[in-house]
Amino acid sequence: MADERLPEDRLPEELRELGRRLRVPDVDGESMAERVLAQLLEERVPTPVPVRRRPWSWASPRALPAWAWVSERASAVWAWLRERWRALVAGLTGVLIVLVLTPPVRAAVADWFGFGGVAVRYDPDGRHAPPGASVPGCPDPVPLAEAGRRAGFEPLVPGALGPPDAVAVTGSAERGRAVISLCWHDGERSVRLDEFPARLDIGFAKQVTTRPRWVDLPDGAQGYWFAEPHLLTFPMTDGTGAAWTHEVRTAGPTLLWTRSGGALTFRLEGIPDPEQARRTAESVG
Repeated sequence: MADERLPEDRLPEELRELGRRLRVPDVDGESMAERVLAQLLEERVPTPVPVRRRPWSWASPRALPAWAWVSERASAVWAWLRERWRALVAGLTGVLIVLVLTPPVRAAVADWFGFGGVAVRYDPDGRHAPPGASVPGCPDPVPLAEAGRRAGFEPLVPGALGPPDAVAVTGSAERGRAVISLCWHDGERSVRLDEFPARLDIGFAKQVTTRPRWVDLPDGAQGYWFAEPHLLTFPMTDGTGAAWTHEVRTAGPTLLWTRSGGALTFRLEGIPDPEQARRTAESVG
């Protein structure tokens, strides 16, 4: 039996032909299998000796049954791919990610982990927040105009709620971090609206066990509705990159959305009805 080696200059074409026969959906015209194999070929690793040998010629694949032809080609490159298994695993992982994350899903995932300066962690098996938590008020209230001066941006008031009963500012514009909170009180019920510029990379972190619902607002703004109680923290970063964090608390039903091209983030808590919360968001201005 002849000791037949796969010619080095034939390996790229053999790999591509094998890739075309793999049942992988096409993306942008060229199969992802071909893309991965082409990336491996760019490393120009010396071609190994095929593990299995056959008396027939590689130059005459049509003389073989289809299954034998594919098997022979696969075995010819197996030894080489075996030496590159780490690169192959990384490449195939990329294939799975691209196949699963189609363009609409990729956009949703990007919003999911970073929406308007708010980090959302979805963990169905995570720690459940206790129900019945009250909405916190606005400590150390200041006039509305003073809040805007301290924060470095003008707060917006929802017309559906009217003038707030209290306004508070966390942080300051001079230190690179500021959140304006507007509060309304009606008997035992409290509503709180937090406003902050997402561009400052400051915001809230939510840990939820139920996926929030995507909400479209008439003015083109988009947001999330969190129907269930969830854990809320306040990680913030100042202008120098130094981070500081408030304590964790339980948050009730919340509507989260952005305005002004995503530059300003709003977080409305205390309205349990999603439609009423959406109408309140529409009245902000």
